[in-house]
Amino acid sequence: MTSTLFPPEPSPMPSITGPGAPTDRMVCLPAHCTTVTAEDIRVRLVLAADFDDLIEVDASQVESIGQATLQLLIAAHAEAVAAGRRFAIVDPSAAFVERVTHCRLAEAIGLESQKELNS
Repeated sequence: MTSTLFPPEPSPMPSITGPGAPTDRMVCLPAHCTTVTAEDIRVRLVLAADFDDLIEVDASQVESIGQATLQLLIAAHAEAVAAGRRFAIVDPSAAFVERVTHCRLAEAIGLESQKELNS
């Protein structure tokens, strides 16, 4: 007996720029930003960079953040600056701020410039 398998019909991709696009396109960091979660964060940052003039990263839920995610944020900030886009870390948690400042990366991800803007 021979059977033929057909791939399932592809589901339509959600629109990120037209009607039905999500209104909140902020990149939300998870509580634990690990190497495992870094790929998803990278994809979200790339999409934000491709479609928005302002890249906003919500760091309010962060309890721990690893080297992979820090590297992504540094690269995203540098890319945004080079492209003339705005990059903002929104409502960073105390744990996020502590880790970034202890690693001396605040300026590299834009925390220092945000503090100046908010003063």
